[in-house]
Amino acid sequence: QLQASGGGLVQPGGSLRLSCAASGTTVSIRVMGWYRQAPGKQRELVAAITSGGSTNYADSVKGRFTVSRDIAKNTVILQMNSLKPEDTAVYYCWIFTTRDYWGQGTQVTVSS
Repeated sequence: QLQASGGGLVQPGGSLRLSCAASGTTVSIRVMGWYRQAPGKQRELVAAITSGGSTNYADSVKGRFTVSRDIAKNTVILQMNSLKPEDTAVYYCWIFTTRDYWGQGTQVTVSS
């Protein structure tokens, strides 16, 4: 089970923090991260972090977003700074163990 929190409405240039806690799994989590899906667009990977700490970001968010994880708490954090209107989307928490697991999605709206 993935429980996400954060999200909401923010003005351009603002910041938001998304958090997601994974529970109920007895298998090691290999990768944690976030996808997003804007209206009329495909779901895309925003950021991911492996159990070893390696990170991967979409080109569109590099330098603005930071992904981190607390392995002991099975939690992944997405710090989003300098938000732009094009960041508006539903953000989904994601983990990979031996298969994909998805959270329920949280809305992020960047608008003045």
